[in-house]
Amino acid sequence: MEIETFLHNLHFDIDKVIPENWTVDWEDAPLVYKLYRHLPVVPLSSDIPLTLERQETPVKPNLEKISHFLWYVFGLTQYCNSVSSFGWKEHTSVQLFRRFVPSGGALYPNELYIYLKLKDLPEGVYHYDVAHHRLVLVRQGNFDSYLARALGNQCDVSDCFGVIFISTMFWKNFFKYNNLSYRLQGLDAGVLIGQLLEIAKKFNFASGVYFQFIDRAVNHLLGLSDEEESVYAVIPLSTEHAIRWFSQHDSKENMLNSQLCGELPKVQHDYYIGSKRITDYPMLRKMNEASVTETFVSFPNLKEKRSFVNELKSVILPNVKRLQYDIASVCQKRLSPDRDFVLKEISQIKLAALLQEAMLSFSYRNDLDGEQQNPKPRVSLYGSFYNVEGVPSGAYYYDSAAHALRQIRSGDYRLFLQTGMAMDNVNLLQVPICLHIVGDRHHLTETLGYRGYRIQQMEAGMLVQRLLLTATAMNMGGHPLLGFDANACDDLYEINQKGKTSLIQLPIGPHRPRDWLKGSLRS
Repeated sequence: MEIETFLHNLHFDIDKVIPENWTVDWEDAPLVYKLYRHLPVVPLSSDIPLTLERQETPVKPNLEKISHFLWYVFGLTQYCNSVSSFGWKEHTSVQLFRRFVPSGGALYPNELYIYLKLKDLPEGVYHYDVAHHRLVLVRQGNFDSYLARALGNQCDVSDCFGVIFISTMFWKNFFKYNNLSYRLQGLDAGVLIGQLLEIAKKFNFASGVYFQFIDRAVNHLLGLSDEEESVYAVIPLSTEHAIRWFSQHDSKENMLNSQLCGELPKVQHDYYIGSKRITDYPMLRKMNEASVTETFVSFPNLKEKRSFVNELKSVILPNVKRLQYDIASVCQKRLSPDRDFVLKEISQIKLAALLQEAMLSFSYRNDLDGEQQNPKPRVSLYGSFYNVEGVPSGAYYYDSAAHALRQIRSGDYRLFLQTGMAMDNVNLLQVPICLHIVGDRHHLTETLGYRGYRIQQMEAGMLVQRLLLTATAMNMGGHPLLGFDANACDDLYEINQKGKTSLIQLPIGPHRPRDWLKGSLRS
């Protein structure tokens, strides 16, 4: 299948990317975490704080702080047992290990690596072993210069105490979702990045997200095979907020992948993921290959594009203060309601706080915007509202600059959206707020090539996590959905002609407690 056709079907005609005879081999399902074997390990502290207050003074962390940071970002937090009929045999008892971030099917295809330079452990690159809450040393040494060049000499890596690598293991959710997993992997990576940035704020760590780097050089450093796993984002961390983050790249300093990789010996580590029968995933490999950067040529900073909305009415939302909440408590309460939504009226103030907080907290330092001041986000919020105080039922665009809702259509569209869902796992008639994250219809490929698709999915996932955290802080729940009719939603919001499309659907609202047994994995 040609890449353009694949990306179109992946978004607008999902049935065409999954074979008709596709069956899920649950008996040979992979683990939700990667287990390295025969490598040095560093145990992390299991004495996790119950609350996370913002650290006012930047202090270079020790191993205990890193332990807390990693656990709140991606650690195993709960063991859950519930009965499900979605994707499993009818009324099968399902046992899940969960984390604070959502993941499609709770499969967690992403892995987290971290390059650390701390006083109380050897310098080097570590894998975060979530199953045992420990670090596994995959390559020892100081790699400041190597990483700086892999990032195009934009960042002062020497001024950073650590660098996070978010990777994707292709098989971990391909075994269930087949080629649809390519879309999920970008979204899952974005949700994880969103969580990481929010937790970093509490520790007063300065951070920057790099979507553009020399892929094979970074994978080589970590000892990853491009056929199985690849890094999607690189995130340096520093206690110095004023360091050089995104300096202008000098084309004279272009570094080829082969030059960098030649500086370090190849490492190949033994690991275990549980599956004995791993089938091929040619389209995922093809997409990954098409997205690879071999040399750091001049990547463009993206110029903002103005979008225009045909306004019928505007609802100016009330001024509200920034939301204050304990992120540790919110993380522990977050869940994705299925049939647990309960329809209740939502106050206009509550809706205003939800939308404002999500978009304000979404602002982040990244290599696409560079040093631009207050750049316009590449993803935006549209929504269908029902039973919201002072907001006539209808489809709206959220104008974050004016903090106002611009009405596109009036009416109750809950049943319209329900009929467009591939599964009836969420009853949208019980949902007052159904948001759609909207982005460029060509998925940034015109400016960033095929790498633009996964970057767009990651940014959508980052905004999803901001919305989920904010909704939970307001005693509501949200359930991210990909099984929806994107074409129908684009028609609803009249965004086809604007070159925009709906990337993910997110119903939000009050919900009843779920029927499940769960236990905390925190000491």
